[in-house]
Amino acid sequence: MSAQRTPNKGEMPAADVLRIADLVSYSDESVVSRTVIKRATGTVTIFAFDEGQELSEHTAAFDALAQILDGEAEIMVAGKPLRARQGESVLLPANQPHGLKALTRFKMLLTMIRS
Repeated sequence: MSAQRTPNKGEMPAADVLRIADLVSYSDESVVSRTVIKRATGTVTIFAFDEGQELSEHTAAFDALAQILDGEAEIMVAGKPLRARQGESVLLPANQPHGLKALTRFKMLLTMIRS
């Protein structure tokens, strides 16, 4: 029998059933985020964007998978606009500029793998 890992502060508990979208709440005119798993090999972060909020264009050294949990967003990847809705995902390639804008209030789970 192995010992259960103690989660880092703010992380979701292990061996429990949760609705991931309920781990962050919307806030007027804001972007709210919570890192639910943080390891040397990668992170999983959930975001809640109020309508009209943006994440300015930037690059990351690693691939990231954006999974839309609620609402709708426009995600720009290397100048290409992509409209993503609840239940859809977009791969954000390493070293390519990307950004996003909330077309409605939306929640996103972002998984970054550092390898």
